[in-house]
Amino acid sequence: MPEKEIVQHCSPTLAGLKTGNIFLHGYSSKSDLQRDIEQWNTRLGKKGVRFAALRMRNGRALIYAYRVSQLKETLSDAEIVSFLTESGYPSGHLEECLACLSGRLASEETFPHEIGVFLGYPLGDIKAFITNGGANYKCLGCWKAYENEQAAKRTFAKYRKCTQIYCKKYAGGTGVDRLTVAL
Repeated sequence: MPEKEIVQHCSPTLAGLKTGNIFLHGYSSKSDLQRDIEQWNTRLGKKGVRFAALRMRNGRALIYAYRVSQLKETLSDAEIVSFLTESGYPSGHLEECLACLSGRLASEETFPHEIGVFLGYPLGDIKAFITNGGANYKCLGCWKAYENEQAAKRTFAKYRKCTQIYCKKYAGGTGVDRLTVAL
């Protein structure tokens, strides 16, 4: 995976502002893709960032970049554990939850709505999205916000600004390793 692609799609996660990001990445072979993921996990794992291929179809992989500590904290929240358990996920174990999410992404044509938990979206907005079938939201950015419009708008702006800054720094010669904040 090229550094530029990671910076463009994952800056808020690299900066420690967001639990995770997803993006599509083309690959020529599964073994090459797995090698790339292992190399990135070695490079950025010491700073708390990991990568996983959640789904692979037709030479394109859905890559999940995430902050291990933030995802573990999210998956230990009682309300989120309850929500995920009701959705058929194992109780709070990171690797098992990722395997379940990956399985759902592979078997379903649409994204399972609980993916928002893994991306750091507010649980209230995820539940409201499900209840409203994606309609009646207050504002739209990284997700459809239903509950706290002003906080969501501030978060969307923070993520956009972070991505702009990181892309500019990358274009100026700063590599992903230096852009990634250790948490």
